[in-house]
Amino acid sequence: MAESYNICLDIGGTKILGVIFNSKKEIVYRLKKKTKADGESSQNVEDTIISVVDEMIAEFGLKPSQIKAIAAGAPGVINQKDGIVLTSPNLPWKNYDIRTPIEKKFGAPFFIGNDVNVGVWGEYKYGIAKDYKNIVGLFIGTGMGGGLILNGKLYTGHLFKGAEYGHMILDPEGPLCNCGQRGCLEAFSSKQGMSSYIKQQVARGRETMMADAITGSAFKSKALKKALAAEDQVAIEAVDRACHYLAIATGNLINTFSPEIVVYGGGVIEACGDYFLPRILAEVDRYCMPSIRESVELKNAALNDDSILYGALSMITEK
Repeated sequence: MAESYNICLDIGGTKILGVIFNSKKEIVYRLKKKTKADGESSQNVEDTIISVVDEMIAEFGLKPSQIKAIAAGAPGVINQKDGIVLTSPNLPWKNYDIRTPIEKKFGAPFFIGNDVNVGVWGEYKYGIAKDYKNIVGLFIGTGMGGGLILNGKLYTGHLFKGAEYGHMILDPEGPLCNCGQRGCLEAFSSKQGMSSYIKQQVARGRETMMADAITGSAFKSKALKKALAAEDQVAIEAVDRACHYLAIATGNLINTFSPEIVVYGGGVIEACGDYFLPRILAEVDRYCMPSIRESVELKNAALNDDSILYGALSMITEK
């Protein structure tokens, strides 16, 4: 009998990362494509997803009958039960049924969930958090995503809108956030938040390697890593400020949920985590109750870029 395979996707505002898992849960093929999310067309993104899956099937030489299931993590508020993207910050989707066209095209079950929820689940099943049952996840990318696992179950809140830690307000007079509010964690500590600070300093006439690294509202994580290694003063300040607010947010989350572990993931942590974590650890104790803090570990994600892909795999194996 021919071996069956699962296809897992990490759908972002700028890229779609696709992998094929064999029956031993090993990644046997990998493909990355830019997301054509410009303009208003949800069709563009759907077409890109289909072309990524098509290309992987062709390149790896899969027969349709060998595809067991397809699963994905994507940004936004997603009804995991019905496969509907209710709203997405970086993609032109609103109340969009993505499940039906994908299942129709490939003849295999399709599952989708919020990318950071799926990523934190991946770390719980296969990564740094596998020995724990109560987990807070903070994923730092272009924006700031959150995930929460309580007593071994993913907590998504009422109507799948829970764990939006990026919009925890830490300073009501702070910088403007994309959500329309001021002083959210995302406005300080995401790539967009750090980019705003760097742009401000450049406008004041300060020199920094990061000036040319920012395209649009963010930079590539590798550029930040390079600037930190070169001891670029503006980059260091932007990260110190990001870590300061991450420490405050972490303290609030520790006091609220008393998790066993807080996991930091996302592209920024993958590239510069060894710079972020010590700075968060140096401050976090000021912002939480000692009796709660003593039973919590703070760690970087172990699966790096693959957290969401392993979480997607887990959605399949559990269904």
